Amino acid sequence: MAVRDSASLLVGLVVLLHTWRAWAAVEVNMKDKVEVNLGEKAQIPCLYTSDDGIGGLTIEWFYEKGLGVKKRFFQQAGLMKTVDNSTHFTERISVNHSNNTMMLTIRDVKLEDQLDYICAVKGLTDGSGEGRTKLRVFVKPEPPTIEGVQNGISVNEEVTSLVGSCEVKNGYPRPNITWYKDNMPLRINKNEVEVESTVTTQSSGLFSVKSELKKKIVKEDKDALFYCEVTYFVAGSTMMSETRQINVNVLYPSTAVKIWVESPKGKIKEGDSIELHCKGDGNNPSSLFLIKYLKGNANWENDTVLLENVTRQNSGVYECISTNTENFEDISNNTEVFVNYLDPAVVMPNNVMVMAKGNELKATCNALSSLQTKTAWFKNGQEVSEGHTLILKNVTFDTAGVYKCVVTVPEIEGMTTSSSLRVHVEGQPEIMETPLTVIETFDKTVELVCDVRGYPAPTITWIVSDGMVPDSDNHMTTTDYGTKSVVMVDVTSNATAVCNASNEHGTDMRTFNIKAKTITNTTTADITTNYSTTATASPPKTIKKESNGFIIAVLIVCVLLLAILGSVLYFLYKKGKICGRAGKQDLTREKSSKDNIVVEMKSDNTEEAILLGVNGEKQPPNDQ
Repeated sequence: MAVRDSASLLVGLVVLLHTWRAWAAVEVNMKDKVEVNLGEKAQIPCLYTSDDGIGGLTIEWFYEKGLGVKKRFFQQAGLMKTVDNSTHFTERISVNHSNNTMMLTIRDVKLEDQLDYICAVKGLTDGSGEGRTKLRVFVKPEPPTIEGVQNGISVNEEVTSLVGSCEVKNGYPRPNITWYKDNMPLRINKNEVEVESTVTTQSSGLFSVKSELKKKIVKEDKDALFYCEVTYFVAGSTMMSETRQINVNVLYPSTAVKIWVESPKGKIKEGDSIELHCKGDGNNPSSLFLIKYLKGNANWENDTVLLENVTRQNSGVYECISTNTENFEDISNNTEVFVNYLDPAVVMPNNVMVMAKGNELKATCNALSSLQTKTAWFKNGQEVSEGHTLILKNVTFDTAGVYKCVVTVPEIEGMTTSSSLRVHVEGQPEIMETPLTVIETFDKTVELVCDVRGYPAPTITWIVSDGMVPDSDNHMTTTDYGTKSVVMVDVTSNATAVCNASNEHGTDMRTFNIKAKTITNTTTADITTNYSTTATASPPKTIKKESNGFIIAVLIVCVLLLAILGSVLYFLYKKGKICGRAGKQDLTREKSSKDNIVVEMKSDNTEEAILLGVNGEKQPPNDQ
């Protein structure tokens, strides 16, 4: 009985001991993982609970590197710390204790630091415990690149063709590449869409991924845009980056062609250069183009034709033919080209028209054109009439001249033609009014102009005081209204020049009086002014003055001095000082009983006239 009670007590004590130990055991809490980007700082906390103080604990840090092999790199027993200097991160780690937390810090994290880190805590009475944290290191890859194929891809290919390749380099963990077409992800479909990826591990442990897209190309892909999306991981997040977009040169045959006039734009006129273009709706460099002129036998084996200096003969239908060299099928289309024309203007009566004064002039001007025209008549650059018919009533010499008919096509700029009509008005010569027929000049020569109207063109001759002007000095020109003559006459003395104009209907003449002037000292104007005068039908030349200020000033002073001297002499005369009345001498002669002859004499310096008889006697006032 006693033995049984003792055994029961022993069992109870053992159970109690185990229960106490379980309640008082060391507990360690750690994160499952810690994520950090390459080069940053990683902190791995180790939280523990124990009744033993820090002095009664042994704390160790291990890292596990595959196959369950653990390596200790830090130990703290009580207050004694020991660091293993043989690890790859010895210089970059530190362990700090605070409030039941051991904090492992790894600076400038490397890719090789991606390990499992274990924290083990042992107590003197509490037992032991451990925890682990996986450190994950992330590396952002370089921006992705894309390259499209340079050659065109035919829609007639039976298998998939390489569209392009994407590549992303130096990322960790491995980045993922997804292909897109027009913002929609491409799904792999055998014989339609295929993607081949290649992963390369660099010596640094980083990954590079290259992806190639192969696709069976269809015509609709000619406007499609392809690009890649790269997905990669960073600490605590997932990121995405896209490449630029590329377009594929899709080769497909034409199903229709068109031909058009590229230039000129708008209506075409004779003399233009026409540029014809022919193009199909396909994209196949092996297609052949032929442009044919259906009205003639002209063919051009090209998709562009330049016709220079076209005429109305180039009007007609032009056809474009496209031949597919793969199946030798032809498609065609055509366009009509019309070249507008404007024939030379025709004036009736033709070229020259001779009329008598007072008659009516009537002329017409026409030009055949494919478009509506506008006609106007011009004389001396001024418009004188509008319309095809020119009518001038009661013609005079003023009517004579050249009339230009201008025909234009308002719809096309620069489309114009013209012709001229010369009108002569018959009649005897008529010398046009000359404002100056009396010419005073200091020059040794003078230019004379005689402008004559009349038809037939008058003949002009000149006669001067010393004879007829030779033909060699008579410069005659024919004008629209008659004849114009210019001669140079030598001036040695006063002379007369006569212009004589004649034709089969009569004559006309005009006289020019030339006065030769010489410089004298008595006239200030003659000293200071030099006249140069020309007799023409236009207003005469103005008198040219060549002034000498010094001479004028001297002359003015001389005139003032003479005036003063005259005033003094007159004053003395009035006072009787000189040549006065007291100083007069009587001219006496013996009186004649005959009739007295009276002579009146005046002195420039006296006011009185003295009447003297033939005997020299002064007559009484009552006899005067």
